[in-house]
Amino acid sequence: MSDPSPSAFVQLPEVLSGETADVYFLRAREILVREGIDASVTMEFFPSRGGVLCGIREALDLLRTVAGDAGLIVEAMDEGSPIQPRQVALRITGRYLAFGLYETALLGILAQSTGWATMARTCVEAASPIPVYSFGARHVHPRVAPILDYAAIVGGCASGSTPAGSHLAGRAPAGTMPHALVLIVGDTVAAAEAFDRIMPPEVPRTILVDTFHDEAEESVRVAVALGTHLGGVRLDTPAERGGVTPELVREVRARLDLAGHSQVGIFVSGGLTPERLRQFRESGVPIAGFGVGSAISGAPPIDFTADVKAIAGHPVAKRGRIPGPTPSPALHEVSW
Repeated sequence: MSDPSPSAFVQLPEVLSGETADVYFLRAREILVREGIDASVTMEFFPSRGGVLCGIREALDLLRTVAGDAGLIVEAMDEGSPIQPRQVALRITGRYLAFGLYETALLGILAQSTGWATMARTCVEAASPIPVYSFGARHVHPRVAPILDYAAIVGGCASGSTPAGSHLAGRAPAGTMPHALVLIVGDTVAAAEAFDRIMPPEVPRTILVDTFHDEAEESVRVAVALGTHLGGVRLDTPAERGGVTPELVREVRARLDLAGHSQVGIFVSGGLTPERLRQFRESGVPIAGFGVGSAISGAPPIDFTADVKAIAGHPVAKRGRIPGPTPSPALHEVSW
Protein backbone atom coordinates (compact mmCIF):
# COMPACT_ATOMS: atom_id res chain seq x y z
CA MET A 1 0.00 0.00 0.00
CA SER A 2 1.45 3.35 -1.00
CA ASP A 3 1.69 6.16 1.54
CA PRO A 4 -0.89 8.92 1.28
CA SER A 5 0.50 12.43 0.95
CA PRO A 6 0.44 14.66 4.04
CA SER A 7 -2.58 16.48 2.60
CA ALA A 8 -4.50 13.34 1.65
CA PHE A 9 -6.90 13.40 4.61
CA VAL A 10 -9.58 16.08 4.68
CA GLN A 11 -9.51 18.06 7.91
CA LEU A 12 -13.00 19.41 8.50
CA PRO A 13 -13.31 23.05 9.63
CA GLU A 14 -15.33 22.10 12.70
CA VAL A 15 -12.58 19.73 13.80
CA LEU A 16 -9.90 22.38 13.38
CA SER A 17 -11.97 24.95 15.26
CA GLY A 18 -12.57 22.58 18.16
CA GLU A 19 -16.33 22.43 17.63
CA THR A 20 -16.19 18.62 17.59
CA ALA A 21 -14.09 18.46 20.77
CA ASP A 22 -15.55 17.56 24.14
CA VAL A 23 -16.47 20.98 25.52
CA TYR A 24 -14.31 20.59 28.62
CA PHE A 25 -11.20 20.78 26.43
CA LEU A 26 -12.37 24.17 25.15
CA ARG A 27 -12.96 25.29 28.73
CA ALA A 28 -9.58 23.95 29.85
CA ARG A 29 -7.85 25.87 27.07
CA GLU A 30 -9.62 29.09 28.00
CA ILE A 31 -8.60 28.70 31.66
CA LEU A 32 -4.97 27.93 30.84
CA VAL A 33 -4.72 30.85 28.42
CA ARG A 34 -6.23 33.30 30.89
CA GLU A 35 -4.01 31.98 33.69
CA GLY A 36 -0.93 32.25 31.49
CA ILE A 37 -0.07 28.55 31.81
CA ASP A 38 1.36 26.76 28.78
CA ALA A 39 3.15 23.73 30.18
CA SER A 40 5.14 21.25 28.17
CA VAL A 41 3.59 17.80 28.59
CA THR A 42 4.02 14.25 27.40
CA MET A 43 0.75 12.57 26.42
CA GLU A 44 0.32 8.91 25.49
CA PHE A 45 -2.51 7.27 23.51
CA PHE A 46 -3.28 3.56 23.96
CA PRO A 47 -6.15 1.10 23.26
CA SER A 48 -8.36 -0.84 25.65
CA ARG A 49 -7.99 -4.04 23.64
CA GLY A 50 -5.79 -5.45 20.91
CA GLY A 51 -6.28 -5.24 17.18
CA VAL A 52 -4.87 -3.80 13.99
CA LEU A 53 -3.73 -0.23 14.55
CA CYS A 54 -5.20 2.27 12.12
CA GLY A 55 -5.68 6.04 12.11
CA ILE A 56 -2.06 6.94 12.80
CA ARG A 57 -1.60 8.60 9.41
CA GLU A 58 -4.76 10.66 9.78
CA ALA A 59 -3.82 11.59 13.36
CA LEU A 60 -0.39 12.75 12.20
CA ASP A 61 -1.99 14.74 9.40
CA LEU A 62 -4.21 16.50 11.93
CA LEU A 63 -1.22 17.28 14.13
CA ARG A 64 0.73 18.64 11.16
CA THR A 65 -2.20 20.87 10.30
CA VAL A 66 -2.82 22.32 13.76
CA ALA A 67 0.66 22.27 15.29
CA GLY A 68 3.17 21.69 12.52
CA ASP A 69 5.40 24.58 13.60
CA ALA A 70 4.95 24.16 17.38
CA GLY A 71 8.06 22.03 17.85
CA LEU A 72 6.21 18.94 19.01
CA ILE A 73 8.08 15.67 19.44
CA VAL A 74 5.79 12.98 18.07
CA GLU A 75 6.38 9.24 18.30
CA ALA A 76 4.08 6.70 16.71
CA MET A 77 3.69 3.06 15.80
CA ASP A 78 3.38 2.12 12.15
CA GLU A 79 -0.03 2.08 10.49
CA GLY A 80 -1.37 -1.44 10.26
CA SER A 81 0.75 -2.82 13.09
CA PRO A 82 -0.71 -5.35 15.51
CA ILE A 83 -1.31 -3.60 18.81
CA GLN A 84 -1.89 -5.02 22.28
CA PRO A 85 -4.15 -3.71 25.06
CA ARG A 86 -2.63 -0.61 26.70
CA GLN A 87 0.29 -0.54 24.26
CA VAL A 88 1.24 3.06 23.45
CA ALA A 89 0.37 3.82 19.83
CA LEU A 90 1.10 7.57 19.85
CA ARG A 91 3.14 9.83 22.14
CA ILE A 92 3.21 13.62 21.89
CA THR A 93 5.61 15.86 23.79
CA GLY A 94 5.29 19.63 23.60
CA ARG A 95 3.23 22.63 24.62
CA TYR A 96 -0.19 21.43 25.74
CA LEU A 97 -1.95 24.43 24.21
CA ALA A 98 -0.56 23.46 20.79
CA PHE A 99 -2.45 20.16 20.65
CA GLY A 100 -4.53 19.51 23.77
CA LEU A 101 -7.77 20.73 22.20
CA TYR A 102 -7.58 17.86 19.69
CA GLU A 103 -7.55 14.98 22.18
CA THR A 104 -11.15 14.08 21.32
CA ALA A 105 -10.42 14.03 17.60
CA LEU A 106 -7.22 12.01 17.95
CA LEU A 107 -8.92 9.44 20.16
CA GLY A 108 -11.87 9.15 17.79
CA ILE A 109 -9.67 8.77 14.73
CA LEU A 110 -7.69 5.96 16.35
CA ALA A 111 -10.68 4.23 17.95
CA GLN A 112 -12.96 4.07 14.91
CA SER A 113 -10.27 3.31 12.34
CA THR A 114 -8.67 0.61 14.49
CA GLY A 115 -12.08 -1.02 15.03
CA TRP A 116 -12.74 -1.12 11.29
CA ALA A 117 -9.25 -2.35 10.41
CA THR A 118 -9.42 -5.05 13.06
CA MET A 119 -12.73 -6.44 11.78
CA ALA A 120 -11.45 -6.24 8.21
CA ARG A 121 -8.48 -8.37 9.24
CA THR A 122 -10.86 -10.88 10.84
CA CYS A 123 -12.83 -11.12 7.58
CA VAL A 124 -9.70 -11.37 5.46
CA GLU A 125 -8.33 -14.18 7.61
CA ALA A 126 -11.68 -16.00 7.49
CA ALA A 127 -11.74 -15.80 3.68
CA SER A 128 -8.03 -16.34 2.96
CA PRO A 129 -6.72 -16.83 0.33
CA ILE A 130 -9.82 -15.44 -1.41
CA PRO A 131 -9.63 -11.59 -1.54
CA VAL A 132 -12.11 -9.43 0.35
CA TYR A 133 -13.35 -6.01 -0.79
CA SER A 134 -14.88 -3.35 1.44
CA PHE A 135 -18.48 -2.65 0.40
CA GLY A 136 -19.61 -0.90 3.59
CA ALA A 137 -19.74 2.75 2.54
CA ARG A 138 -23.55 2.67 2.30
CA HIS A 139 -23.78 1.84 6.00
CA VAL A 140 -21.95 4.92 7.33
CA HIS A 141 -22.21 8.69 7.05
CA PRO A 142 -20.61 9.91 3.79
CA ARG A 143 -18.17 12.09 5.70
CA VAL A 144 -16.49 9.00 7.11
CA ALA A 145 -17.01 6.57 4.20
CA PRO A 146 -13.50 7.22 2.79
CA ILE A 147 -11.96 6.52 6.21
CA LEU A 148 -13.92 3.26 6.44
CA ASP A 149 -12.56 2.02 3.11
CA TYR A 150 -9.05 3.20 3.96
CA ALA A 151 -9.15 1.41 7.32
CA ALA A 152 -10.52 -1.76 5.71
CA ILE A 153 -7.61 -1.76 3.26
CA VAL A 154 -5.15 -1.24 6.14
CA GLY A 155 -6.79 -4.30 7.70
CA GLY A 156 -6.12 -6.36 4.58
CA CYS A 157 -8.98 -5.77 2.15
CA ALA A 158 -7.89 -5.75 -1.49
CA SER A 159 -9.70 -2.44 -2.09
CA GLY A 160 -12.83 -0.47 -1.24
CA SER A 161 -15.91 0.61 -3.12
CA THR A 162 -15.36 4.37 -2.86
CA PRO A 163 -12.83 6.24 -5.00
CA ALA A 164 -11.93 8.58 -2.10
CA GLY A 165 -11.19 5.82 0.39
CA SER A 166 -9.42 3.54 -2.06
CA HIS A 167 -7.22 6.38 -3.32
CA LEU A 168 -6.22 7.21 0.28
CA ALA A 169 -4.67 3.75 0.35
CA GLY A 170 -3.20 3.96 -3.14
CA ARG A 171 -5.71 1.53 -4.66
CA ALA A 172 -8.24 1.69 -7.46
CA PRO A 173 -11.85 1.40 -6.27
CA ALA A 174 -13.62 -1.93 -6.77
CA GLY A 175 -17.21 -2.44 -7.86
CA THR A 176 -19.48 -3.94 -10.46
CA MET A 177 -22.87 -2.41 -11.27
CA PRO A 178 -25.95 -1.63 -9.19
CA HIS A 179 -29.29 -3.38 -9.50
CA ALA A 180 -30.71 0.04 -10.41
CA LEU A 181 -28.75 0.05 -13.68
CA VAL A 182 -29.98 -3.41 -14.66
CA LEU A 183 -33.58 -2.56 -13.74
CA ILE A 184 -33.54 0.72 -15.66
CA VAL A 185 -31.94 -0.77 -18.76
CA GLY A 186 -34.45 -3.61 -18.50
CA ASP A 187 -32.25 -6.61 -19.22
CA THR A 188 -29.08 -8.01 -17.67
CA VAL A 189 -27.38 -8.72 -20.98
CA ALA A 190 -28.23 -5.28 -22.37
CA ALA A 191 -26.86 -3.67 -19.23
CA ALA A 192 -23.70 -5.79 -19.47
CA GLU A 193 -23.19 -4.82 -23.11
CA ALA A 194 -23.64 -1.13 -22.28
CA PHE A 195 -21.17 -1.47 -19.40
CA ASP A 196 -18.64 -3.12 -21.70
CA ARG A 197 -19.16 -0.50 -24.38
CA ILE A 198 -18.84 2.56 -22.18
CA MET A 199 -16.49 1.74 -19.30
CA PRO A 200 -12.75 2.23 -19.97
CA PRO A 201 -10.67 -0.92 -20.53
CA GLU A 202 -9.05 -0.82 -17.09
CA VAL A 203 -12.43 -1.32 -15.37
CA PRO A 204 -12.97 -5.07 -14.79
CA ARG A 205 -16.00 -6.52 -16.57
CA THR A 206 -17.78 -8.05 -13.58
CA ILE A 207 -21.54 -8.21 -14.10
CA LEU A 208 -24.35 -8.52 -11.56
CA VAL A 209 -26.49 -11.54 -12.50
CA ASP A 210 -29.28 -11.91 -9.93
CA THR A 211 -31.75 -9.18 -10.96
CA PHE A 212 -34.29 -10.77 -13.29
CA HIS A 213 -33.71 -14.48 -13.81
CA ASP A 214 -31.94 -17.53 -12.45
CA GLU A 215 -28.33 -16.68 -11.57
CA ALA A 216 -26.82 -19.58 -13.48
CA GLU A 217 -28.91 -18.80 -16.57
CA GLU A 218 -28.04 -15.09 -16.45
CA SER A 219 -24.35 -15.89 -15.98
CA VAL A 220 -24.26 -17.99 -19.13
CA ARG A 221 -26.24 -15.39 -21.12
CA VAL A 222 -23.80 -12.65 -20.12
CA ALA A 223 -20.78 -14.85 -20.83
CA VAL A 224 -22.06 -15.62 -24.33
CA ALA A 225 -22.72 -11.93 -25.03
CA LEU A 226 -19.40 -10.55 -23.73
CA GLY A 227 -17.16 -13.47 -24.59
CA THR A 228 -13.55 -13.00 -23.55
CA HIS A 229 -14.30 -9.49 -22.29
CA LEU A 230 -16.17 -10.90 -19.29
CA GLY A 231 -13.99 -11.25 -16.22
CA GLY A 232 -16.56 -12.26 -13.65
CA VAL A 233 -20.14 -12.35 -12.43
CA ARG A 234 -21.38 -11.18 -9.04
CA LEU A 235 -23.98 -13.06 -7.00
CA ASP A 236 -25.91 -10.88 -4.54
CA THR A 237 -29.09 -12.92 -4.12
CA PRO A 238 -31.25 -11.33 -1.39
CA ALA A 239 -32.26 -13.08 1.81
CA GLU A 240 -35.84 -13.22 0.52
CA ARG A 241 -34.58 -15.71 -2.08
CA GLY A 242 -32.34 -17.62 0.30
CA GLY A 243 -29.19 -15.55 -0.20
CA VAL A 244 -26.02 -16.75 -1.84
CA THR A 245 -25.08 -20.29 -0.79
CA PRO A 246 -22.16 -22.57 -1.61
CA GLU A 247 -24.60 -24.75 -3.56
CA LEU A 248 -25.64 -21.80 -5.73
CA VAL A 249 -22.01 -20.89 -6.43
CA ARG A 250 -21.27 -24.50 -7.30
CA GLU A 251 -24.15 -24.60 -9.79
CA VAL A 252 -23.16 -21.29 -11.43
CA ARG A 253 -19.60 -22.54 -11.74
CA ALA A 254 -20.71 -25.80 -13.33
CA ARG A 255 -23.06 -24.07 -15.81
CA LEU A 256 -20.35 -21.63 -16.88
CA ASP A 257 -17.81 -24.42 -17.30
CA LEU A 258 -20.21 -26.56 -19.33
CA ALA A 259 -20.86 -23.60 -21.63
CA GLY A 260 -17.11 -23.13 -22.17
CA HIS A 261 -16.58 -20.07 -19.93
CA SER A 262 -14.23 -21.41 -17.27
CA GLN A 263 -12.30 -18.13 -17.31
CA VAL A 264 -15.23 -16.26 -15.71
CA GLY A 265 -14.78 -15.74 -11.98
CA ILE A 266 -17.60 -15.67 -9.42
CA PHE A 267 -17.82 -12.90 -6.85
CA VAL A 268 -20.10 -13.14 -3.82
CA SER A 269 -21.65 -10.35 -1.74
CA GLY A 270 -24.61 -9.79 0.53
CA GLY A 271 -24.73 -10.20 4.32
CA LEU A 272 -21.31 -11.79 4.63
CA THR A 273 -19.85 -12.26 8.11
CA PRO A 274 -16.61 -13.89 9.21
CA GLU A 275 -18.57 -17.05 9.94
CA ARG A 276 -20.16 -17.15 6.47
CA LEU A 277 -16.83 -16.35 4.82
CA ARG A 278 -15.28 -19.26 6.63
CA GLN A 279 -18.14 -21.54 5.53
CA PHE A 280 -17.70 -20.55 1.89
CA ARG A 281 -13.96 -21.09 2.05
CA GLU A 282 -14.27 -24.46 3.77
CA SER A 283 -16.89 -25.61 1.25
CA GLY A 284 -14.22 -25.58 -1.43
CA VAL A 285 -16.38 -23.82 -4.02
CA PRO A 286 -14.26 -21.66 -6.35
CA ILE A 287 -14.86 -17.99 -5.54
CA ALA A 288 -12.87 -15.10 -7.02
CA GLY A 289 -13.67 -12.55 -4.33
CA PHE A 290 -16.02 -11.43 -1.57
CA GLY A 291 -17.69 -8.05 -1.04
CA VAL A 292 -18.17 -7.42 2.68
CA GLY A 293 -20.25 -4.51 3.95
CA SER A 294 -21.88 -4.23 7.37
CA ALA A 295 -19.63 -6.79 9.05
CA ILE A 296 -16.81 -4.26 8.69
CA SER A 297 -18.72 -0.97 8.78
CA GLY A 298 -20.61 -2.03 11.91
CA ALA A 299 -17.53 -3.08 13.84
CA PRO A 300 -17.36 -1.48 17.31
CA PRO A 301 -14.60 1.07 17.87
CA ILE A 302 -11.64 -0.03 19.94
CA ASP A 303 -11.58 2.55 22.73
CA PHE A 304 -8.41 4.60 23.08
CA THR A 305 -7.35 6.60 26.13
CA ALA A 306 -4.97 9.56 26.37
CA ASP A 307 -2.93 10.18 29.53
CA VAL A 308 -0.59 13.00 30.47
CA LYS A 309 2.48 11.15 31.77
CA ALA A 310 4.96 13.99 32.30
CA ILE A 311 4.88 17.76 32.82
CA ALA A 312 8.06 19.72 32.09
CA GLY A 313 9.87 16.40 32.08
CA HIS A 314 8.68 15.36 35.54
CA PRO A 315 6.76 12.04 35.71
CA VAL A 316 3.07 12.38 36.61
CA ALA A 317 -0.07 10.26 36.26
CA LYS A 318 -3.66 10.06 37.42
CA ARG A 319 -4.42 7.52 40.14
CA GLY A 320 -4.18 3.94 38.92
CA ARG A 321 -1.57 4.75 36.26
CA ILE A 322 2.21 4.66 36.52
CA PRO A 323 3.87 8.10 36.28
CA GLY A 324 6.29 8.79 33.45
CA PRO A 325 6.47 7.67 29.82
CA THR A 326 5.70 4.00 29.23
CA PRO A 327 8.52 1.90 27.73
CA SER A 328 7.38 1.53 24.12
CA PRO A 329 10.00 0.08 21.74
CA ALA A 330 7.53 -0.05 18.83
CA LEU A 331 7.31 3.76 18.71
CA HIS A 332 9.48 5.72 16.33
CA GLU A 333 9.89 9.48 16.07
CA VAL A 334 7.96 11.18 13.30
CA SER A 335 9.30 14.21 11.48
CA TRP A 336 7.59 16.75 9.22
